[in-house]
Amino acid sequence: MSGVHDDAHEDPHERTHQDAHTPRTPRTPGTTGSPGTQPVSRARRWLVLAAVSAGLLLISVDMTVLYTALPTLSSELQATASERLWIINAYPLVMAGLLLGAGTLGDRVGHKRMYLVGLVLFGAASLVAAYAVNPAMLIAGRAFLAVGAAAMMPATLSLIRITFVDERERGIAIGVWGTMAMVGAAVGPIVGGALLEFFWWGSVFLVNVPIVLVALVLAAVVAPGGSGSSDRPWDLLASVQVMVGLVGTVYAIKELTSPDPSVLAVGAALVAAALGFWSFVRRQRGQTYPLIDFSLFRDPRILVGVLAAGMAMFALAGVQLVLTQRLQLVLGFTPLQAGTTVAAMALGALPVGVAVGALLYRVGTRPMIVAGLLTSAVGTVVVLLSASAPLPWTVAGLLVLGAGTGAAMTAASAAIVGNAPAHRAGMAASVEEVSYELGSLTGVAVLGSLMAAVFTRTVTLPDGAPASAAEGMDEALAAARDLDAANAAELVSAAARAFDNGFLVTLVIAAVVLLASAAFAFFHKRGWNGEATGKAPGQRRNGEATGRAPVRRGRAR
Repeated sequence: MSGVHDDAHEDPHERTHQDAHTPRTPRTPGTTGSPGTQPVSRARRWLVLAAVSAGLLLISVDMTVLYTALPTLSSELQATASERLWIINAYPLVMAGLLLGAGTLGDRVGHKRMYLVGLVLFGAASLVAAYAVNPAMLIAGRAFLAVGAAAMMPATLSLIRITFVDERERGIAIGVWGTMAMVGAAVGPIVGGALLEFFWWGSVFLVNVPIVLVALVLAAVVAPGGSGSSDRPWDLLASVQVMVGLVGTVYAIKELTSPDPSVLAVGAALVAAALGFWSFVRRQRGQTYPLIDFSLFRDPRILVGVLAAGMAMFALAGVQLVLTQRLQLVLGFTPLQAGTTVAAMALGALPVGVAVGALLYRVGTRPMIVAGLLTSAVGTVVVLLSASAPLPWTVAGLLVLGAGTGAAMTAASAAIVGNAPAHRAGMAASVEEVSYELGSLTGVAVLGSLMAAVFTRTVTLPDGAPASAAEGMDEALAAARDLDAANAAELVSAAARAFDNGFLVTLVIAAVVLLASAAFAFFHKRGWNGEATGKAPGQRRNGEATGRAPVRRGRAR
């Protein structure tokens, strides 16, 4: 049984103290592995990374693939505005609700088993979504996809921790892992756009199936096993409580930013959200084996890592959503052209994420988090200012935004996973994934709703235009087809100006959120154990241990 599962009853502080003084089991050069597992050869551990990265890439792509496909599938399925909202949000909402429970379940049954089961569920759900015949079936398929994704995501990071013990290699592996999350989210729109050029809308889901099969076979062969700890219960009720809180929050945001919000509906949604979250926290504090141990957040490194991951995804998802829509609806890009443009973020993230993973042990995670968030804010501002500039300026801004987000997410992953007690590995991985999903969910909900609200409140309809044209850019373009040429041109122009007003507001808010998060990380210096000086965790200063366990190297001791 792996070291992630062995110590279910140990006190984490006791464990850290013991690790700092207990001799390590000798290992063969070129191999690594957690205590209690067979050493993992160098070639095999990089194959493990490839297997889990493939799954993570699929999960991330499905977060954003509908940004370019939504107009087409909405037309084919005749989805209403409300149904479009839930088609997008069902995936991150259900995933965020289940992730904490999935991490603990992985600690119980074994992370390899969880990953394989998640892949099977994800592949089956992809078939359901691809062949949906109405919006309700597609929403159900998206929710089913989230169940498989929630099973996989914590397992990917836990398998990396089990497989990679050498800190330098683990830093590189986490860099690749974080980059896959960023790249998947960034290339989702281009995947959707490219498929729609040649196939029907269901192809954006069907393409998952062959990749699932490859990842399933590879992971089954090379991933290290482990039976988990059978005395760790799975708390399904707690996951339901979280989802009640999330659904209430999202509904309240959408209702509050609607043209004619209902105070009663907003109040009821907020009450439901508050009750859901309150009951979850209360339940966790009384559990012997909670889904989340809130004492983890007493470690400032984990707290800053969670905040950085969530806020980076908040800005990324929001900017990507509104920019993809602007490119298509205002500038007239095809889905493929819009997706190709937005993919510049992936080009910025890929090399930076891997490089940051290799440099973390020298530079430190906190400085890298701060630098990444600041760089992301600069990129967001460049994208904003490029609205009236040639397209290369937008691409340049997206490259900078991608580079900053890739750096911040990689460093945040290292801060969370590298500082959690070994027996809380699954829980820490789940906390990190939840921060990603909550960031994406709230980014789409808040910035997308704000975008729609600004549009509705600032658009000026010409004579003869229906009131429905004020509901959004899609509706305005549809209404323009039924007007005479002069009024149609006036409506399209007015709608474009209103859309750009919303674009301005949402990107300003995204930049402010990134700057505020960078400031929080910069001034939150306590407890970083020399990170600010660029020393690796566990490195000695003036002959004194930093408080972290010594780094395990892939050689005999």
